[in-house]
Amino acid sequence: MKRLPASFLPPIALVRKSKIAMYRQLYDWFRHAITSNQLRPGQRVPSTRNLAAELKISRIPVLAAYEQLLAEGYLETFTGAGTCVAKSIPDEAARPPITKVGTTSPRKPRRKAPRRISRRVGLLGLQEQLWLNDLVAFRVSLPALDHFPIAVWSKLVIRHSRKPAREVLAYGNAMGYPPFREAIAEYLGAVRAVRCDPSQILVTTGSQQGLQLSAHVLLDSRDRAWMEEPGYLGARQAFMIAGTKIVPVPVDHEGLNVEEGIRRGRGARAVYITPSHQYPLGVTMSATRRMQLLSWAERTGAWIIEDDYDSEYRFGSRPITSLQGLDAEARVIYVGTFSKVMFPALRLGYLVVPKDLARAFTAAREATDIFSSTLYQAVMTDFIREGHFARHIRRMRMLYAERRAVLVEAIRKEIGDKLEVIGEEAGMHLVVLLPPGVSDVAVSVKAAKRGVSVVPLSSCYAKPPKRGGLILGYGGTDPVQIREGARTLATCV
Repeated sequence: MKRLPASFLPPIALVRKSKIAMYRQLYDWFRHAITSNQLRPGQRVPSTRNLAAELKISRIPVLAAYEQLLAEGYLETFTGAGTCVAKSIPDEAARPPITKVGTTSPRKPRRKAPRRISRRVGLLGLQEQLWLNDLVAFRVSLPALDHFPIAVWSKLVIRHSRKPAREVLAYGNAMGYPPFREAIAEYLGAVRAVRCDPSQILVTTGSQQGLQLSAHVLLDSRDRAWMEEPGYLGARQAFMIAGTKIVPVPVDHEGLNVEEGIRRGRGARAVYITPSHQYPLGVTMSATRRMQLLSWAERTGAWIIEDDYDSEYRFGSRPITSLQGLDAEARVIYVGTFSKVMFPALRLGYLVVPKDLARAFTAAREATDIFSSTLYQAVMTDFIREGHFARHIRRMRMLYAERRAVLVEAIRKEIGDKLEVIGEEAGMHLVVLLPPGVSDVAVSVKAAKRGVSVVPLSSCYAKPPKRGGLILGYGGTDPVQIREGARTLATCV
């Protein structure tokens, strides 16, 4: 049994001028701590000498208390380990106290006040999402961890950890580590045609924090914001918890329907959009719709929050130019992340904000978690500037194209024409539509119990869709898992 060090003993409060003897106070404290599980079975307790020195009392009452606890079976001694909490406490200690006949009955428990939570959090939906299971077939947003260049990454971590500069260990800039922001600005300008300089880059702990900051900086409670329908659940939750009134706007083969958004959501102050690779359907927003959206934002003074979550991975053509790169009026806030390109536990993302909003976003960041890990920012800076990042993306683009082809073929072989594959050849996931009348939530729960993770498409809708579907991630699923997962999925549909 694993034993914990004695240094984690909870604080002991002794009343030195009490009529109760010191050894009895110690005995009562240990007995209560053991029966209430504050001290766990097998946990070491201090030696009598060390405990007496720590409490600044004589060793005699400590010895007396320990002897009584040992005699009653609350403590045990082990060779080489000293004195420890017994692996099992005496039976009578676990029994409820018995009221003797003729004594006054115990008081009725007082009525307790309700344990309230905020309405905003309640709206998020607190039910467990059983289908979000890591490291199994079709887990959405999981990259190919088995192909990550861990040897290169480890060397860079060691480089910055062996003799870290003072700024790596001290409090960091809320906007982020300056060299890292410079590397991000250079990368976005070259690859995504984003127009920015380092002063506009704000480093976050992933795109989710970027969305939360955007909602709190740009919107007041009850302000209206357009949201793609279907759309990313994490974005909807970020805006809901900020008190935003969400206006669902349908998505078709050209992306967000701007005209429908204008009709449904007059007075909206923002729109959340994934134009390069719509989540979850995978369509690319047409040039006409992009110009309509930019024109609407300029005309109404609204903000566009562009989530460019996996734009690096397009298999049939070059990446689509960002919406931010077309924006001449600085109405677009650009959201990006390294979690899907590198590995999720990295927790590094970024925002590109208009220059006149930089101070507002900095203040909001300082009010949350102050800054991101400077060590990982420094390591990521070298990873980008030494060319490892570009090479990794090229390798993953080829790998994901292969895995997508394997998945499409496996679905066709195992399930035939029961599922309809939709979405362009890009990203790290695809969507399959289920036969009419089949519950995607039921299929997802059933698949999760059999070791397969598929997200129900209906979870991306504000209202139940006419036809359910499944979101299948293939980035972190190798060909063997893909084929086995497809066979399992066939039994669940």
